[in-house]
Amino acid sequence: MTEGIRIGGTLQLTFIPGLARNGAWRGQIEAVRIAAGSHRSGLGRRMFEWAIAECRARGCSLIQLTTDKGRSEAHRFYEQFGFTASHLRYKLTI
Repeated sequence: MTEGIRIGGTLQLTFIPGLARNGAWRGQIEAVRIAAGSHRSGLGRRMFEWAIAECRARGCSLIQLTTDKGRSEAHRFYEQFGFTASHLRYKLTI
């Protein structure tokens, strides 16, 4: 890390070509992290506004995100943007 640079938050944005929805592209947001010193600063909101704008610019018809079930405060944050808990996700660690 370069001296003097502080990372306030990260997210991973992936663009996925799809078969469903007539071959529509979708954006996938995951690994959202905001540094403790950046909570309530508006950084998370700006990051999500950027990610949503990028998905629109790429022609995505859907944005999906993954989150841990126990992060109720994060869930309320995502719902402010219109995200809904619509699916149950499974994973297999190998």
